[in-house]
Parts: sequence; C-alpha cells; structure tokens
Amino acid sequence: MVTIGGVEIACEEAGPEEPAGTVVLAHAGVADMRMWDHQFAALSRRHRVIRYDWRGHGRSGDAEGEVCHHEDLLAVMDALKIERAALIGCSMGGAYATEAALAAPDRVAALALISSGLAGHRWPQEMLDQARDRVHRSVPPDRLARYRAGDAGHVDPADVRAMAEAHTLWQVAGPGRGRDALSDEVWAAAVEMCRLVFERSWTGPRSAERHLDPPAATRLREITAPTLVVNGLSDVPGIQEVSGLLAAGIPGARRLDLPDTGHLPPLERPAEVTAALTAFLSEVFT
Repeated sequence: MVTIGGVEIACEEAGPEEPAGTVVLAHAGVADMRMWDHQFAALSRRHRVIRYDWRGHGRSGDAEGEVCHHEDLLAVMDALKIERAALIGCSMGGAYATEAALAAPDRVAALALISSGLAGHRWPQEMLDQARDRVHRSVPPDRLARYRAGDAGHVDPADVRAMAEAHTLWQVAGPGRGRDALSDEVWAAAVEMCRLVFERSWTGPRSAERHLDPPAATRLREITAPTLVVNGLSDVPGIQEVSGLLAAGIPGARRLDLPDTGHLPPLERPAEVTAALTAFLSEVFT
C-alpha cells in the first residue's frame, strides 16, 4: 500500500535486479489490477512492472469527493520513486495514462492505449442508448436510481451480479457477440471484477472526477511519447472510434486491431497483447 492524499492505494511490483525500463499498468474502469495477471508476470521478466488499483477499486481505499486519477497515477510513481515509465492503460486507464503524458511529458517514456477512453470525448448517443437498453435495464429503474444516489441503504447482491453480467456481455464480449465468445475463465474473471466495481460504486461514498483543462481530447497533437493503440474489433463501436481518434491524433502512433476481441484484450487475448507489448517496449527501452 502507498498513501495518496490520505487514501491507501494498493500496488504490486515485480521485476529483475537490473530492469530494462519501468512499466506501470492502469486497469479498466470495469476491472481492477487483476486484469493484468498475464502481462504482469510476463513483462516483469525484463522490466520493473507496477500495477495498482485506482482509489475506489480493488483493494484500494474509497474514492470520495473530488478525484483526479491521472494525478493518482503520477503520485503512485512518486511514492515508488519512479522518475520515468512506460504507461499501459486499458479503457479509462488509457485515458488517465494519456492525461499523465500531457501533464508530465518528461515522466512518460511511452504509451500503450488498449480499448482506451479519452477525457473530453463525448460518447455517441447511440452508445449511451445501447448501454441503457442492454445493461441498465438489468436492474429495476427505481432501485438503480437509489443505488446510484447512494440512498438504497441495502444493495441486493442479485442486482449487483445482474448488472455485472449484463455489462460484461455488452462490453467485454461486445455488442455483436454472445456469452459463448468468452471462455468460462475470462467470463468469471470479468464478471467478478465488474461485480466489485458496482458493489463499491453503489455502497461507497460519492465522488466526482476532475480532468485536465483543456481536455485531453483537444490536445492529442501535444503528445510526444511513442504510442501504441490496441483496438478490439468486437468492442463497442463508440469505443473503437476513440481508438481511431488516438491513432490519428497522436503523432507517430501505431494501431493494432485484434479480431474477435472485446473490451478487455489483456484478459481475453493475453498472449497476443503481451507479445505486442513486449515488442513495443523492446523498441522503447533500447
């Protein structure tokens, strides 16, 4: 644990005595650091590798009040005495890595953005409608409203699991695929992480995010770090659009499209993702 602003942040670290560079892994919003099991083990054979849970996720303390996740990422680096690292982020973890690269460019050796979000980007209405129809309706609207407001008093575990399974089916499998697209192992891991996300969100204190101003979506041309964009071709189309914006907007960025892959490629396609990251990092840390 490291303490940031009075909140304990859970971290894990591994690597050889003489690492070929440092790597920090930032998980997706529907997950926690466990989504990186394969990459954490494989990349730490050559690199110093750190993974951590955002505040309000996994084993970290609660998120309360104003939260700035890219500042937390940099604070984790400070606490572990990391001057410079390659940042690998998935989903909103990618968005926070991008913000960190803009806020402290001298500290970011490279970016790998996997199924990434992007602060300041407006999600298309079609995507929001699909989320409402395919995910939010898994819980009765009156109870969902109370859960989101923190006014329920008691959260039904069946509601938490229903929401987690619906979200995993829509996003992790992808809107055009079914449950059988994911192995039992991947399905169970994704649902368990997502279940914990909703449970903590509905029972914990209220919080609000603060992002860079001006937002990252308007500043991609400022990013100087070598960048790899990884996109799952079965992911939600609105999220795939962000991969396109990142690949086109960040100077020199490369894009890798993975067929039959949803929103968590490191979990669903661990060997392919790890191989791509290993090759990318070998160029960065030469």
